[in-house]
Amino acid sequence: MKDALPLIWRRSKERYRLLGNRCQSCNQAYYPSRKICSKCRRASKLVPEEMPKKGKVISFTQVFSAPEGFENEAPYFLALIELDNGVIILSQIVDSPSERIVIGAPVKMVFRRVFEDGSQGAIAYGFKFKVE
Repeated sequence: MKDALPLIWRRSKERYRLLGNRCQSCNQAYYPSRKICSKCRRASKLVPEEMPKKGKVISFTQVFSAPEGFENEAPYFLALIELDNGVIILSQIVDSPSERIVIGAPVKMVFRRVFEDGSQGAIAYGFKFKVE
């Protein structure tokens, strides 16, 4: 089963394409996808939609004491990012000088390694953001 994990991750549209959905009744966008619109409470009118790859930082923090498995990455920045369509997501900020990570900073999605399952294990990739 372990050999099949990378294939399963590649099939996860949310992880690789920022795929969410939008309610056709009230136009509310969601990421990750939802089965019911929390704004108008309709279940059958949600359609898949790829989220914008750009946005802005609305809040951030620097992590100095990382959880298990991420110790080698500390210190790193986590940010709440408002995408261009208004959806807010939590993501790591990478490849950006710390002085440029400020509230209101424009960011774009990049594809990076998220974690590695040991030195011989599978490597998981996903989205992170970079200050433009």
